[in-house]
Amino acid sequence: MSRVLVGVKRVIDYAVKIRVKPDHSGVVTDGVKHSMNPFCEIAVEEAVKLKEKKLIKEVVAVSCGPTQVTETIRTALAMGCDRGIHVEVSGKDYEAMGPLQISKIFAALAKKEEASLIILGKQAIDDDCNQTGQMTAALLDWPQGTFASEVTIDGEKVKVVREIDGGLETIKISMPAVLTADLRLNTPRYATLPNIMKAKKKKIANMKPADLGVDMVSRVEVLRVDEPPTRLAGVKVETVDDLVAKLRANGTI
Repeated sequence: MSRVLVGVKRVIDYAVKIRVKPDHSGVVTDGVKHSMNPFCEIAVEEAVKLKEKKLIKEVVAVSCGPTQVTETIRTALAMGCDRGIHVEVSGKDYEAMGPLQISKIFAALAKKEEASLIILGKQAIDDDCNQTGQMTAALLDWPQGTFASEVTIDGEKVKVVREIDGGLETIKISMPAVLTADLRLNTPRYATLPNIMKAKKKKIANMKPADLGVDMVSRVEVLRVDEPPTRLAGVKVETVDDLVAKLRANGTI
């Protein structure tokens, strides 16, 4: 049976109103509630379900970032992952870290851990990049099953039902492979209090990108971050003629 690496990213909680820093260098993160990226929760749930079906032998939760990301790893351990890996990235490297750097880390860990499956959320709700899974597969030269809404393992083959613009697409790929979880893949479980207590005893290995031979230099520079413009209030009209007149006055038609 195989080992699975599952990515868990610490992001600003989905219910928090995002505020841009006064200097427009990014968004305010100090004193703001953080939680696991919702798509990562789905990835963790799928990995744990595969283990419960005895299709894989071990689930390893991986997160990259400062010390605080260990809380996110502990949540994944409470959901059922066996152990965690914290790749410590802080300061300027953390601020500039993007999908390419994360992909390099996952590719290196996949070789080190002899993993046969990597499951990631399809995207993070902070940067919305939707690139890490695809880049990781490219670096490893592994097949990929992205936007997965159903995953079935049969021996060394993985059947993936993918969500696409026109509906659903079913593919069959060989392991080792990279999968990315879409919204309808499953409903993540809540971490129960007994499992939260058990998670405190599970091992989290700590390492740095240099230990994996990964260069964290970013080739992308963020010039400025701005809030979206405030939407103007709508205008109600009584008749179709009024609507046409309004559109003409605005130069729309």
